[in-house]
Amino acid sequence: MAAAGAEAAAAAAEEEAEEGGKRRLPLPDPESGGDSEDEGDSDSSGDGEDEEKENEAEIQRLEEQLSINAFDYNCHLDLIKLLRQEGELVKLRRARQKMSELFPLTEEIWLDWLKDEIKMASEISEREKVYELFERAVKDYICPEIWLEYAQYSIGGIGQEGGIEKVRSIFERALTAVGLHVTKGTALWEAYREFENAILETAQPAPGSVPSPEQQQMLCSQLERIHTLFRRQLGIPLLDMEASYAEYEEWSEEPIPETIIKNYKKALQQLEKCKPYEEALLGAETPKLAEYQAYIDFEMKAGDPARIQLIYERALAENCLVPDLWARYNQYLDRQLRVKELVLSAHDRAVRNCPWTVGLWIRYLLAMERHGVDHCIISEIFEKALNAGFIQATDYVEIWQAYLDYLRRRVDFTQDSSKELEELRSAFARAVEYLKQEVEERFSESGDPSCTIMQNWARVEARLCNNMQKARELWDNIMTKGNAKYANMWLEYYNLERAHGDTQHCRKALHRAVQCTSDYPEHVCEVLLTLERIEGTLEDWDAAVQKTENRLARVNEQRAKVAEKEAALAKQEEEKAEQRKQARAEKKASKKAKKNRIGDKRKADDDDEGEWGREEEEQPSKRHKGDGDGLLLEEDMELETGLFGRSGTEKPDRPANQKQKASTSRKDIPKVLHDSSKDNVTVFVSNLSYNMTEPEVKLKELFESCGEVEQIRPVFSNKGTFRGYCYVEFKDEKSALQALGLDRKVVEGRPMFVSPCVDKNKNPDFKVFRYSTTLEKHKLFISGLPFSCTKEELEDVCKAHGNVKDIRLVTNRAGKPKGLAYVEYENEAQASQAVLKMDGLTIKEHVIKVAISNPPLRKLPDKPEAGRASQFAVPRQIYGARGKGRTQLSMMPRALQRQSNPVAKAENGMVQNSPATSSEPAEEPKKMSNADFAKMLLNK
Repeated sequence: MAAAGAEAAAAAAEEEAEEGGKRRLPLPDPESGGDSEDEGDSDSSGDGEDEEKENEAEIQRLEEQLSINAFDYNCHLDLIKLLRQEGELVKLRRARQKMSELFPLTEEIWLDWLKDEIKMASEISEREKVYELFERAVKDYICPEIWLEYAQYSIGGIGQEGGIEKVRSIFERALTAVGLHVTKGTALWEAYREFENAILETAQPAPGSVPSPEQQQMLCSQLERIHTLFRRQLGIPLLDMEASYAEYEEWSEEPIPETIIKNYKKALQQLEKCKPYEEALLGAETPKLAEYQAYIDFEMKAGDPARIQLIYERALAENCLVPDLWARYNQYLDRQLRVKELVLSAHDRAVRNCPWTVGLWIRYLLAMERHGVDHCIISEIFEKALNAGFIQATDYVEIWQAYLDYLRRRVDFTQDSSKELEELRSAFARAVEYLKQEVEERFSESGDPSCTIMQNWARVEARLCNNMQKARELWDNIMTKGNAKYANMWLEYYNLERAHGDTQHCRKALHRAVQCTSDYPEHVCEVLLTLERIEGTLEDWDAAVQKTENRLARVNEQRAKVAEKEAALAKQEEEKAEQRKQARAEKKASKKAKKNRIGDKRKADDDDEGEWGREEEEQPSKRHKGDGDGLLLEEDMELETGLFGRSGTEKPDRPANQKQKASTSRKDIPKVLHDSSKDNVTVFVSNLSYNMTEPEVKLKELFESCGEVEQIRPVFSNKGTFRGYCYVEFKDEKSALQALGLDRKVVEGRPMFVSPCVDKNKNPDFKVFRYSTTLEKHKLFISGLPFSCTKEELEDVCKAHGNVKDIRLVTNRAGKPKGLAYVEYENEAQASQAVLKMDGLTIKEHVIKVAISNPPLRKLPDKPEAGRASQFAVPRQIYGARGKGRTQLSMMPRALQRQSNPVAKAENGMVQNSPATSSEPAEEPKKMSNADFAKMLLNK
């Protein structure tokens, strides 16, 4: 017996070593006695010892880490994997037990655990423990494989008393749980029939013998069981129903009844309706949420509770970390099925899968109260919720409020004092203290700035306990926490006093409110005057009027000072902006004058004088954005052919001249106006390089991957240079939508912006921003990264804490990094775990900051008041009828422009500082010919 046990243990050890993928220490050879070892074995043993020490150190590290944070899911998995490799059965059981208490285990983890325990179970008591383990496993998720394994394992105990009935009971429970599973239910039905067929074979009499009446009755009942199984299965829509029907026809000695055929055909029709949804699930990639939701909607319309429950369970088995899916499932169970065991089990699994979601805990507390669960159990679940590790301070306020509501509903307020009332008061006090210490220490805020919990406590004391003195103490505490400046807080307290207090305390509260309120003092003053008008004496009225007038006078004085300060700041900003513009204009003017002198010198050296007065004269050059660092660069003047209208000596084409020729050739291309009726098949592409040559060709190659391109319309300036944006028109709308996926793709070193083509005149509020601006609990915001950090390097750091779905490095318009990044994980649990591990981490000598992505709201610029705008705004007519537009061109040469006053600007932005003309009144220039312009310019 001992030798057989040793051989079984050796076989199990070898099999486990193969599964773990690591070399196990070799067992002694029975023939040699383990005495002879060669040199290779010695080296191998030494390596094994080193590896074993490393694993032990890693196991100790993981255990210490779990003692700090027991909710580290990945740490649990790593520890179980190492212990399984080392064969530490006792520690492995303990690790699996701890993990199963905190989280529902996946199908793979349960099957590994069950297989390990089945190998070791030989005694009846050990088999009972395996049965208990199976019972725990089938409660976590609806898994056909685990149910099938459970039923097959139970067949091994068929020889025990009541063994056959126990096997049948497990099979029936399995069919109830997963027998309706369209794709995997057939395996269970077939296994159940095979078991019953095996029983039938054992009940057959020996050949040539006559069965007794008892044997005959047993045979008939067993045949009837198999008939019943076939008929039940054929009435359910399952894959390969036709094969099951053919098998029944072959097995049955009697013709199939018409009712069974009718139910079979009905199930076939139902299967045809389900097939599109099953095929969609089969072809979809995880997480398949959209496909499952469509399937759920289909089953909800059919209205079969068992099938609705099953499809929800199937969806949750693959998306167990999606809180919204759990919430919808629990809501369905709460409102439709209302079966206590089923409802509470689903709520328990929900909070174990998504412990960070406060809404699931609140629904769990309500469900337990609804089904009359004992108070001790509800309090225990609440304590678990406090230790779940919520990621927002407000979550703790919500869970406390839900628990306090439950405690309040337990109190009988007709009694002056009771145990429940004292428990409620102590819970209120504990909640206030918990938010002040635990939550504020972790989040640097209590999550309850307006003290809603203390307000509710005060309402309970005043309205239900008639204890106005305690309510006043609570409100006094609320006001000392920074709420005294808000009018709504004072009015809330006043309304409570008005309903349950007396006039004296109402008056006192309003007088304090008039003195302290800073946001809406007028409202508080009006309420005070209304009170005195109705209930006050003449002295009370006079005192109230005097106090409100003095307070409003001080408020108006303070507001005037603030307005003056803001006006002064606005004026300073305006002056600074004016100085910057003037400096830029002077710099531009000096460059222009220098280039003009160069042109005059070349003209003097030339023997042939060109003619002024061409009708097709080129417009003056203008500034445009560069393509590399975003600076504004000056166009090269056309000295030889464009400025003086004559051709010089031919010179070899330099790169600049080639660029000019290419630009000049662009002028001959006819302009194509945009057709707004094709906006749905057109995308707007911007932030391209100004130096891009042949943009039509390059962009066509890029966008052809999205669909057939009808036309590409790049936009050029009047001088023929590419302006960095274009319109790409497709043949169909689907291609245009697909092209939006190329947004932020790097083209020639710059991120290309691709957005829908929308007429801003018709949709002035249209904004294109593809990323969410709200709280995303599964996404991290990382700042402080080194500019040299690449996406791959950041991914290597982040993937140690969970499965990374996407990483986006934030860049400027030129494609250069800003040291910021967004990292998206599969679920909220991994994201919150990464925040704890990565915040404050050093990457390339840079300390990074990591937080849950929650962009602040963008504040729109305040519109200036009418009076203030008229005081500081620059007169519109200085910039022309259309305002100060950058594209507004002056058709008069800059050298001939004159100012109307010392600070006036020319329409193209040049500032003239000629003292001779600054003091003269503005005169309308005379109409002159082009020849006159030329003479004046040359004389200058």
